[in-house]
Amino acid sequence: MENSTQFTSFMLAGYSDSGHLKYFYLIILTVLYISIVFANIVLIMVICMERSLHEPMYLFLCSLFVNELYGSTALFPALMIHLVSDAHSVSTVYCYLQIFCMYTYGSMEFCNLSVMSYDRYLAICYPLQYNVIMTPNRVCFLICVIWLYPFAKSIITLFLTIRLKLCGNVIDKVYCDNYLVVKLACSTSDTTVNNIYGLYSLVLSVVVPLITILFSYIKILTICLKSSIETRQKAFSTCTPHLASLLNFSFGCFLNLLQIQSILFPPLVHPIIYGIRTKEIRTLDPFDILKKCELESQINK
Repeated sequence: MENSTQFTSFMLAGYSDSGHLKYFYLIILTVLYISIVFANIVLIMVICMERSLHEPMYLFLCSLFVNELYGSTALFPALMIHLVSDAHSVSTVYCYLQIFCMYTYGSMEFCNLSVMSYDRYLAICYPLQYNVIMTPNRVCFLICVIWLYPFAKSIITLFLTIRLKLCGNVIDKVYCDNYLVVKLACSTSDTTVNNIYGLYSLVLSVVVPLITILFSYIKILTICLKSSIETRQKAFSTCTPHLASLLNFSFGCFLNLLQIQSILFPPLVHPIIYGIRTKEIRTLDPFDILKKCELESQINK
């Protein structure tokens, strides 16, 4: 067994020397990050301030947009700094923090999309009982699960990784990845628990949500085939943005597994999809909402 060393930093080997092109890439990443922050914040404000959007579907959307801000902020600032820097090392503390943020982001994304599919299933298949089933307390509970479960799961993942004795500190990626850090362990026997828990985590965070989504859309499709053309069109209009978001994020995760850095775009694509496809959001003017809120606050005074 190799001698273990107490490393204080990790080297990110995913960066290549792009010469002066790195400044061009920096501009692209900066514009992309600003666009992500702006688009998600605007939609969060619109949903929070417009009372007509205080419905389960839009509250889950708001949770999704907050997660996009969380995930992109965990990645973009460090990515932009390292892109123009000659040194691509990060402290172990920051590396583990980024692992925690990226894993919670991915898990919350799948959980959120799963809950949204369940919400659409109830709205389309049980329209008369929808308000009875999807009460404010249940919506609050589901949002808490969306956020608290991934945090709890990722804390355990991080604890199992931190305890490992490492015999290397080079990560072949542009950001810290838990799987690659575990591969640096001196002994494969030490990583058995990590691998078992990783498999368990994968099933609960990806497989179970995907099964929920598949079940929901099979039920929706069954109902639509028996319904009128108008009902089908309404269901199609409601579900299209969600399906587009699911395919977008899943495709990004698949490419990421192939070591293709593709996680940059989902945080921007989601607000664009819902901003364009959702009529209730598309027809609202954020400035009108701000004026309305200001007027209401003056009346209350």
